[in-house]
Amino acid sequence: MIEKELERLLRDAKADAGLKAELLKTRESGEPVEDFCALARQKGYEINAGELFALGLTESDAKLRSVNGGGVNPIDGWDDAYEQFFTSLIWT
Repeated sequence: MIEKELERLLRDAKADAGLKAELLKTRESGEPVEDFCALARQKGYEINAGELFALGLTESDAKLRSVNGGGVNPIDGWDDAYEQFFTSLIWT
């Protein structure tokens, strides 16, 4: 479910400069992930920090399993759904 919420939030933020600015501003706070999730929930997106971190770990683990033992070392950054979200948001 969180994957769909992140996709929806990213799509909406790409279309709404105000929402994009609000999301980017959360990165400057003392608790950026918590503030990002709080803003997302305030705007009607079901996103929380635990699921956000679990998503990144789950995706990274799946990528490692998909190579039948050939991928023993994770690729830095593949396990961070939060950073991937912002990378996509910034570059659009």
